[in-house]
Amino acid sequence: MQPKHFSYLLIFAMLLWGAGWPALKVLTYSLEWQVVSFWRFFLMIFAFFPVLYFLKKPLVLRAGMFKYIIPSAVLNVLFMIFAFIGVQKGFAGSGGVIITTLSPVLTFLLVSLVFKKHPPKMQIAGLVIGFVGGLIMLKVTALVSNLNGAEFYFLLCALDWAVLTLISQRSHALIHPVHYSFFIAIFASIIFFFIALPYEITAVKEQGIGFWSALLYLAIFGQTIATTIYFIASGKLGSAQASSYMFLVPLFALLTSYLLLGERVELHILVGGAVTLLGVYLINRSQRERR
Repeated sequence: MQPKHFSYLLIFAMLLWGAGWPALKVLTYSLEWQVVSFWRFFLMIFAFFPVLYFLKKPLVLRAGMFKYIIPSAVLNVLFMIFAFIGVQKGFAGSGGVIITTLSPVLTFLLVSLVFKKHPPKMQIAGLVIGFVGGLIMLKVTALVSNLNGAEFYFLLCALDWAVLTLISQRSHALIHPVHYSFFIAIFASIIFFFIALPYEITAVKEQGIGFWSALLYLAIFGQTIATTIYFIASGKLGSAQASSYMFLVPLFALLTSYLLLGERVELHILVGGAVTLLGVYLINRSQRERR
């Protein structure tokens, strides 16, 4: 397959990720998030079976892998909790923009602090610009006065994902990324099973086609297929080039939320998202130039 074909696949994967936000919003109308989250991860386990067969790598779980899988499963659980609360209180499109643009900036900041790296000037400029964009998106004056708003939970999602990114990067030395995602789905399902147990966990069988379409989309397309495409393309094109396509996720999140849910596009999200994307671009460009 030629490089341009992987580029097309990556654009498709970013569309799948972006459209996951309005799908998540649809699910908030139906059942408790505890029940929905359990079924999402449980269905992901089965969605990974064809991917594992296609990968043709022996599935191995060693003791040393648990130090990456268990914390990652817990962080995935927390991410789903924050994301559900956020989209219940606000717009799905806003969540898609805030989380996917702030996460790379926060990840870079955590790497610099944890590993005590001194970034070059361009990366510092990107970090500052990204931070300013984040302040605009989060409406900092409102955030300070209201710690229960949607923006606050989207910020927690971004922080959660930044930590998860660091763990996942370190896990690649011991476990294949697809196997890593598969085991996370298993352990996250177990955690959410006990969280959802006090609720009517079998109530999903009474839901209509809209609910099941959104749930199956998130489990199969928005997670399993999109993530697998991203991992395969990263191996062929390089992580730097593949990660640059993530700039498309906010655009697709806003577009699909507008088309499917009729959500209005908020000006502060557009302005702040554009500013943060510039910061992320500068950070990534500086990293590519140093290679």
